[in-house]
Amino acid sequence: MLHAPPLLSVTGLEIEFSTAGARTKAVAGIDFTLQKGEVLAIVGETGSGKTATSLALLQLLNTPPAHITGGQAIFQSEQLGEVDLLQLKEKELQKIRGREISMVFQEPMSSLNPIMRCGKQVAEALLIHFPISKKEAKQRAIELFELVQLPDPAKKFNAYPHELSGGQKQRVMIAMALACNPSILIADEPTTALDVTVQASILNLLREICQKRHMSMLFITHDLGVVAEIADRVLVMYQGKVVEQGTVLDILTNPQHPYTQGLLACRPSLHTHTKVLPTVADFIEGKKVTLESQIEAESSTVSFLSDSDITPLIQVENLQVHLPVRRSIFLQSKEVVKAVDGVSFEIYPGETVALVGESGCGKTTLGRALLRLVEPTNGNVLLDGIAWKNLSSKELRKRRKDFQIIFQDPFSALNPHMTIGDAIMEPMKVHGVLKNRQEREQRVLELLQTVNLLPEHLNRYPHQFSGGQLQRINIARAVALQPMCIICDEAVSSLDVSVQAQVLNLLNRLKREFNITYLFITHDLAVARFMADRIFVMHQGQIVEQGPAQQVFEKPQHAYTQTLLQSIPKGDVNDILTAQEKRKAVKASIDE
Repeated sequence: MLHAPPLLSVTGLEIEFSTAGARTKAVAGIDFTLQKGEVLAIVGETGSGKTATSLALLQLLNTPPAHITGGQAIFQSEQLGEVDLLQLKEKELQKIRGREISMVFQEPMSSLNPIMRCGKQVAEALLIHFPISKKEAKQRAIELFELVQLPDPAKKFNAYPHELSGGQKQRVMIAMALACNPSILIADEPTTALDVTVQASILNLLREICQKRHMSMLFITHDLGVVAEIADRVLVMYQGKVVEQGTVLDILTNPQHPYTQGLLACRPSLHTHTKVLPTVADFIEGKKVTLESQIEAESSTVSFLSDSDITPLIQVENLQVHLPVRRSIFLQSKEVVKAVDGVSFEIYPGETVALVGESGCGKTTLGRALLRLVEPTNGNVLLDGIAWKNLSSKELRKRRKDFQIIFQDPFSALNPHMTIGDAIMEPMKVHGVLKNRQEREQRVLELLQTVNLLPEHLNRYPHQFSGGQLQRINIARAVALQPMCIICDEAVSSLDVSVQAQVLNLLNRLKREFNITYLFITHDLAVARFMADRIFVMHQGQIVEQGPAQQVFEKPQHAYTQTLLQSIPKGDVNDILTAQEKRKAVKASIDE
């Protein structure tokens, strides 16, 4: 009996990038196959070559500075027969792109046209590939919005991208990719920036659609935790090479390569609380990493909560932030969004409190309102015993020395025209820290060493650093003023898991060295579990649950907290087996 060839067979794929006259090999001769109806997860960190590989398949990289320098990608096309995707002419490629192979990009906001209604963008794909009317395309687009579970599909057809949440925009991208019923769907980090509940629903949606349509999928991710939820096989990439591949069960339960072992180990866990997270570098360098030696005993209560003599560093009473809703450029509505709706809490010196919740719950607004970066509508905020709402602009600027913030996006938080040394020295100069530039520069060099950067980085510009390095620079700038408290607003959410581990370890070390208090804002509950003494759970502008981290995670009281915890992809053996059984059950029901 003859076996059908793989739907896609990639052999010897090589990709190079040319920068400043030098050539860097981004992908170094990789091989893999994709069967019909199979989900193959390509796993690796930023720079591993996984996204470059997927873009090369559709010749979206075939312009300088990127060059496909070798290899084949044999695809069994319904229209053209057996073809090499890397050798197709543009006219032939147009028949393949979007029609037989489509792609969901990582960042939906930059992938959608901001001045074009969402529904028309999906209908456009249908009109290009099929001889149908605009009316038929609109009806089909609305049906696709229903398929991807967008609320009120007819209304969303006429919405612009900025009117939708991140999860909704990603669903629009998925609807667009599915419009022509492709044979292969390439999903490039489709859930990386999404909340856990939205991530869970997107993963379920993609899995079900693949099974119902017998569609194949390349699922690209840096998070091995989500792989068990969706993939049949896993391919692990490191520095442009495939270092390991196999079934999900084999890779996640018995990884052979040190890089794979490191990726699995450096992710914070809900079940074990450790002092220090291992990093990928520890495994690559062959360092002995024993989880048992890192386990830290936890007390059921945080010690300072039982000490009535300690004065809270932060005291918040009935804080409200109401944001107006604009109906047009001429008329401002009287309606308001209650971003923060009557929140009260206390944070003690030396404590780390994690403020968790999904996008839109008000946690970022709350963090900024504490420092009056957003003006509160009502309520009282006392920082180190001082009511900040009564401070003048001059007094406010002076007090901000003690309360710093690290923003989510490390790129936009730094001036691209200012060297790293000047960026760190600027707040020191503003607040009169040290006597002159020479002393400040010496302090900056010490800080760079503290955050594991080199002296030669002092005079470089932000574009010359990776995201993880930039976030460490932002941390150095915040620590330079020796603040009492730092608000970390999704400070590691955009980082690879190994870089994330390095930054989290750094924050904890700085906390011990400088006795810093953290308000750690995050939607990642595993990160919150690793960092926090106490957890505040925020939902629709209110704190619905708070308590010691161990108590909240092991015995959650509020239904919303329970939902958040249940949505986390855990990636353990039981989850893998359960996910496989679910896929088999769905496939059996479809076949019947």
